[in-house]
Amino acid sequence: MATIKVRKGMPSVQLDKQEFKKRFLARFYDPEFEPLRRELDKIVETAWVTYDDYHKSPRTRKAGKGFADPDFDLPIEWLRTRADIRAAESAHKNRKSPSRVLIVNGSSRNDQTCPGEISKTWRLVMLAKQVIEKTRGFEVDILDLSRLTAEYGKVIFPCKACVSTAQPLCHWPCSCYPNHALGQAGDWMAEIYPQWVAAHGVMIVCPVNWYQAPSSLKLMIDRLVCADGGNPDPTSTGGKDPAKAKSLELAGWPYPRHLAGRVFSVVVHGDAAGTENLRRILTDWMSDIGMIPSGHLALIDRYLGYLTPYATSHDDLDKDTDLQEDVRNAARTLVQAVKDSRSGKLQPADRGLHEARPK
Repeated sequence: MATIKVRKGMPSVQLDKQEFKKRFLARFYDPEFEPLRRELDKIVETAWVTYDDYHKSPRTRKAGKGFADPDFDLPIEWLRTRADIRAAESAHKNRKSPSRVLIVNGSSRNDQTCPGEISKTWRLVMLAKQVIEKTRGFEVDILDLSRLTAEYGKVIFPCKACVSTAQPLCHWPCSCYPNHALGQAGDWMAEIYPQWVAAHGVMIVCPVNWYQAPSSLKLMIDRLVCADGGNPDPTSTGGKDPAKAKSLELAGWPYPRHLAGRVFSVVVHGDAAGTENLRRILTDWMSDIGMIPSGHLALIDRYLGYLTPYATSHDDLDKDTDLQEDVRNAARTLVQAVKDSRSGKLQPADRGLHEARPK
């Protein structure tokens, strides 16, 4: 086994008390809070203590039976998310349960905030939803990532790339958040993980933003890294101990694929460039984590209002009935793939095989 080395050397990010208080109180910039200044001063003093003493997970309980270290203190919030995931997995495997499709609205635009107008992506999501929910035995969940830009308190924190230290350090579900010491609370991924797990099929609909996926969609994708090879037992790495995680990986890691076998569809639209590249990126990503593409008609990239004014882009969508039908066909193909998958007709040719070097 290779010698375990944990490399250090980045500059400190620790704030002094004055800077911490300045940042904390900036949240209460509105003059409406002025009458509460004394109360806020008391609160910030306590907040400083929880930050300086690093109260990442202030509420914990013993891991208990089923964990490598039953006496290890695990965050109550993490255990709650784990329980939700296990319940979702149970529903997913229940042959008598309805077929569930998760449609992801990958656009950040929302007419309840600055854009002032509904996104074209949302309209395409609704076309797909109508097709799927009309199918007997199917239920649809909508994951609307535009809520990140429009709804108070909605946040997906960025991935910290624990997997690049060692695969077992990336926990399933993610244990990096919430981090109460750093004010990183309310992470939406705690609700999103069970939605992906419960789904038999997933459909991503999104626009191209500067040749890339919208930032809201990319945040979710990065945080789903733990679904591919993630460690379901944080006690085995002593929480976030990098040396223990490295040793565990080098001893031989089984690389569990927590979303494998689910079928998927991808619809990408753009107005000038980048649709094919983004469709390929999303398709490759979902295939790499063990999900199964539904078929040619389920993986599409199209231009909508190509190089025409943005001001009339919704009119362009109204006129483009071929694009609308393409989206419906992508949904129909996904429905059939879910049916085939659940009946056993859809059997990947590489079933039973394992990658020599999973990554």
